[in-house]
Amino acid sequence: MRTTRPPEVTRPVMYHRWSHMSFIHWRYSPALIQSMLPPGLTVEEFDGSAWVGLTPFLMEDVRVPGAPALPWLSRFPETNVRTYVRDPQGRGGLWFLSLDAGRLLPVLGARAGYRLPYYWSDMSVRAEDGRRAYRCRRRRPGPVGARCDADVELGAPLADVERDELTDFLTERYRLFTVIGGRPAHAEVEHRPWPLHHARLTHLDQDLLQAAGLTVPEDDPILHASPGVRVRVGMWSRLRTPHDRP
Repeated sequence: MRTTRPPEVTRPVMYHRWSHMSFIHWRYSPALIQSMLPPGLTVEEFDGSAWVGLTPFLMEDVRVPGAPALPWLSRFPETNVRTYVRDPQGRGGLWFLSLDAGRLLPVLGARAGYRLPYYWSDMSVRAEDGRRAYRCRRRRPGPVGARCDADVELGAPLADVERDELTDFLTERYRLFTVIGGRPAHAEVEHRPWPLHHARLTHLDQDLLQAAGLTVPEDDPILHASPGVRVRVGMWSRLRTPHDRP
């Protein structure tokens, strides 16, 4: 069941491929997550809970329009801590609590261009024989040493009848929110729906969630995995708020 329609980004400012993605999700108190959001954004609930995702993957083929992907700069691991929100117009999207990346220049560019909370980290992604091993140790800015070691085993692909509303809620997200110049902004992200697999977490040693200000998860996580999608990222624009004049 797919309930979200991907947008069309007609003028992308960046192309990516997100490969070897794992989605690791936990329930959280909506009040806790709301307290971490900027004015203008509201936590989005499912089944009475807010949800936080730990999403390690490999970023590939990163380039701007009209330029080739550079072998060293265009390929690096990334691990995000994210939650789900709505803007004043009721549109859903992602709010990032942290983003760790294995290349310094993309970290600096994303912090400057989109004001996203990126961190430079020592990272690796190994994918072979249906197994994935993700490693992350944060360098800077602090808290230095925050980590995520995760091992995931892939299962069979999800059939269409197995894709329930919660699956789409946790994975099919095509808008990110940020704050630029003290005001909320958003950017749209275009890609085909995620081809998903069942997945099993065989090892997890992490404190990225705690470094982002979250409590230690109390329940077992929900997992999905994907071989990846190609992505077109749009330029950010400011959100209209109830205080804006017509």
